[in-house]
Amino acid sequence: MTATTRADAGRRSGSVLRMVVTDRFYLAAVASLFFAGVGLSVAMPQLSLFLVQELHTSLEVAGLFFLTQLGAPVLGWVVGAWSDRLTDRLWLFRLGAVVGLVGWVALALSTSAWMAFVLNLTVLGFSGATGSLIFAAVRDQLTHHPTGVDNRVMSTVRLGFSLGFMTGPVLGSVLGSALGLRASMLAAGVFTLLQVVPMLGLKVARATVAADPAPAPATGPGPATRPTRARLRRRRSGSTGLGPLLAFLGLGVLAMSGDTVKFAYLPIYMELQLGTPDWLRGLVISMQSVGMLFFIPLMGVLADRFGAHRLVVVNVLLGVLANLGFMLGGHELVLIAATLLNSAMWATLGGIGISVAQELYPTGVGMASSLYFSAMRFAAAIGGIAGGLGVGWFGVPGVFVVPAALCVVSAAGLAVQAVLTSRAARQGAPVTA
Repeated sequence: MTATTRADAGRRSGSVLRMVVTDRFYLAAVASLFFAGVGLSVAMPQLSLFLVQELHTSLEVAGLFFLTQLGAPVLGWVVGAWSDRLTDRLWLFRLGAVVGLVGWVALALSTSAWMAFVLNLTVLGFSGATGSLIFAAVRDQLTHHPTGVDNRVMSTVRLGFSLGFMTGPVLGSVLGSALGLRASMLAAGVFTLLQVVPMLGLKVARATVAADPAPAPATGPGPATRPTRARLRRRRSGSTGLGPLLAFLGLGVLAMSGDTVKFAYLPIYMELQLGTPDWLRGLVISMQSVGMLFFIPLMGVLADRFGAHRLVVVNVLLGVLANLGFMLGGHELVLIAATLLNSAMWATLGGIGISVAQELYPTGVGMASSLYFSAMRFAAAIGGIAGGLGVGWFGVPGVFVVPAALCVVSAAGLAVQAVLTSRAARQGAPVTA
């Protein structure tokens, strides 16, 4: 099937899900991301308990463990630059999965806290950065075989990770209670390695996109040639390098950092001040993952129709409303509504933001992909710092004013960048950060 035929089929049927399921590579990417989601989430909720109960650290030291995510951008840069020089970047992805297995096994066998800190800062950080190369490979495939609904394809593939991330905590809790916390760490390593199984035998040639020179002025009375959308994307980043991408990631970190605050202090607020029963408290928290299963495909449709960058701006504003709802709600139904708003924001950041990052730096989609997902880990550390300071200043639930304010700043900056990007595209000039 030619690229044009596939695009027409996607538009006529509207069934992007069918397109993904019937394409071997896209289906393999979904399965690989499912295992990646399980591998990450099977251990994440158990890490603090592991540090305290198995490695005998204090609660304060256990909290500092997540500051090791501050090194994620450095590893993301290294992995991204490396992958953009390879013919097939999936080779590096497979290497990272093996390294991840080694890292989780070493963590499960560790006997002191400093070993866990070093492993998460180096070995596991490298493995996490290489996991993002699946999205770079998907972008390569979309470049070779355009569908006409690229944002919807990307967001549908991203659903694999969300499904895995929902499955992992349940599996980790069962393993932890039945076999011990070290078994949960070993399971994380096994699922990290399983990422490579669906991709065995598959290759995707790295798509090379060169910046186009400025169009020559028209010399005759006829109309000037109108640049294509892909050419405009290439021209935007051609002479400005990483500046627009780094600006986008920095603004995105401000919005994403609020998730750490939510997971840290929303359960405390519900238990100590609202007296929420355990089952309802779990329901409120889980609504974010459930909502993302609905919102991620929806955001793909909206991004293809209205533009991915513009959609990110609007949905970061939903994050403002979500955090104000956490702060002012005072009732579980309001908290559920706020959680769904937060889910819509995260569906855009997690499922569509990667497309914006790749468009801002199309000459290095591996770099864009690895830096984007490294920014997510970096945001978790920033959120821990912001939450720790904010709860001291404002208490609970007043602490949620901090992520609300950060979302306002993020949305304002992203709106300015979206306007500059759109203006540069119309004028055929590179966008600045």
